[in-house]
Amino acid sequence: MDHIDIKARAKVNLALDVLGRRPDGYHNVRMVMQSIDLYDEVRVVSTDGDIRLYCDDKSLPLDENNLAYRAAMLLKERFNVRRGADIHIRKNIPVAAGLAGGSSDGAAVLKALNELWGIGLSGQKLMELGLALGADVPYCILGGTALAEGIGEVLTPLPDLPKTWMVLVKPEIDISTKWVYTHLDLDKLTDRPDIDAMVKAVEDRDIRAVAENLSNVLESVSARRYPVIEAIKNGLTGMGALGSVMSGSGPTVFGIFKDRAAAQRAARVLAMEYGHVYVTSTYNDRV
Repeated sequence: MDHIDIKARAKVNLALDVLGRRPDGYHNVRMVMQSIDLYDEVRVVSTDGDIRLYCDDKSLPLDENNLAYRAAMLLKERFNVRRGADIHIRKNIPVAAGLAGGSSDGAAVLKALNELWGIGLSGQKLMELGLALGADVPYCILGGTALAEGIGEVLTPLPDLPKTWMVLVKPEIDISTKWVYTHLDLDKLTDRPDIDAMVKAVEDRDIRAVAENLSNVLESVSARRYPVIEAIKNGLTGMGALGSVMSGSGPTVFGIFKDRAAAQRAARVLAMEYGHVYVTSTYNDRV
């Protein structure tokens, strides 16, 4: 085998709470993560040359500033691999959207080259290695539904949710994750996400309870600065969503719908106002 085609799936945060800032600058979090059926298409080819990255999105870097490239270099250097790789990425996940598109690409490259180069790391060892690339990478390797703690790397798999339909809306704004965390004032917050309630809803496979417990403490920063986030949340619920919330540090907002038809109806209307609208569903398949 000289190549592997792999889907690098986006994630959403069903619930996200920040517990506090750590001495190393990271923040301790508790969040429930979910893979979705929106993905970048990644082809990894083992070669005799260097690491080369190709992407159809010309705005993205093709060097060490891209997690996919860094993932390949990490494996190559850590395990003294003499082979190279050509990495081809077709971007479908919007960039800088709170959906872990870059982390997912990096995770996909780690999984593919682990197999192509015959390194043979277990899923757990691959996740431990992935943490060197970023806090979301271990989860992107695991996939499915999971409780994430620590800085996001302490993962507890949760039962698979029933297939759940969603509409994602990304407004035409860019939000820096660093800016959001810098402006997060936990001492002033009185309303915090109930992570335990979300975990129970997932364990009960109760989609309505999941929708009722959608919550993200980072909205206290992002939505206050960008009113369009709250407007999209209201637009989604006004179109029949059982619940809506911002994913990650934003700006993407998603709503949960009772079925595909309801999601498609809402998406058609919202697409008239917002350019980037996606109908997708939960996806559960983990390493």
